[in-house]
Amino acid sequence: MSEVSTPLPSAFRFAGIVGKLRSEPNRRDIAVIVSDRPCAAAGVFTQNQVCAAPVQVSRTRVNTGGVRGIVICSGNANACTGEQGLRDAERMTALTAEGFGCDASQVLVAGTGVIGRPLPMPILEAAIPQAMKAANADQQSFLNAADAILTTDTVRKTVIRTMPGYTVAGFAKGAAMIGPNLATMLGFLFTDATVAPADLTAILKDAADDSFNCISVEGHTSTNDTVFLLANGIGKPLAGSDLHGFAETIRDCCRELALMIAKDAEGAKHTVTIAVTGTRTDADARRIAKTVAESALVKTAIYGADPNWGRVVSAAGYAGVPFKETELSLTMGTLLLYDRGTPLPFDTVAASRYLRDNREVSFALTFTQGTGRCTFHTCDLTEEYVKLNADYTT
Repeated sequence: MSEVSTPLPSAFRFAGIVGKLRSEPNRRDIAVIVSDRPCAAAGVFTQNQVCAAPVQVSRTRVNTGGVRGIVICSGNANACTGEQGLRDAERMTALTAEGFGCDASQVLVAGTGVIGRPLPMPILEAAIPQAMKAANADQQSFLNAADAILTTDTVRKTVIRTMPGYTVAGFAKGAAMIGPNLATMLGFLFTDATVAPADLTAILKDAADDSFNCISVEGHTSTNDTVFLLANGIGKPLAGSDLHGFAETIRDCCRELALMIAKDAEGAKHTVTIAVTGTRTDADARRIAKTVAESALVKTAIYGADPNWGRVVSAAGYAGVPFKETELSLTMGTLLLYDRGTPLPFDTVAASRYLRDNREVSFALTFTQGTGRCTFHTCDLTEEYVKLNADYTT
């Protein structure tokens, strides 16, 4: 996207400020997204049974209609914090609502960071009103908000699409604790289109299944995973082919943000695309792709530029999807390594060079069972990843 001149959806305002939740100086850590009019809203959340207070609060509000804003903090997950955590999450929404005179129930909340630490509410009591005063509709405010949600990310993740009659924009965060369903990731999409709430919910769920639920770093599903989609209804009402086009736009935006997350995986040297085709169902393809993506042996082989294709085939074999060896072929990049159950001779030096010299690599597992398919994104596993996560809270 152009980060200078691309128009944003109408009647949304943004802020990302230094609230001093984090120890790093000048690190933005409080963000708000505000709509000047009530929005239809949809949300998808973590499937972890241990879910953070912001998730619990937002789940009860997202489908009630009339959402006016979202408040986000980074650096503290407000997860596993008991009844006090719920009260603190609700207080965050109340402070936000006071900034533009709506009810607290019209504000959603999200958080990311360390688990098990109570929110430092005196900091938030001072910072959230400052963020509301700073909220603006300009491009820089949008980028500030996108920066404020980051934790161990190394790059900002934003997307904008201008379509006939409406605009879609969004930003996300995520670099580790990435494993479907969703991951330690937050995603926020907003549009000035007019979309029925039921349609908005179905569109976001399908888009998330095809994007955020098809990425993995280490397979760890977080307590805080959240994606919101807001539509404030200023643009034209969407139905029929227009609604279908909107759904494809949301899907494309989610895919782009999800791929940015996979590419920014902590310590990663490779982004890995795993394409599974020809299974009986899409669900079978997803299960195989996810299993391969989360194999530590596959990931370390890629990091070491070792074309040990047997690890990929064997991971597919323990995914729990029935198939015969003669129904599977494997290609790495353009090299056919395994053809319908038979290993093929290949240039091991060239294969190793492919893994060593390319930041983005691909594996295609082709079955002969049906029309099922799934494309999944993951990364390699490096010493840097281990160090980052060994030292995360200390």
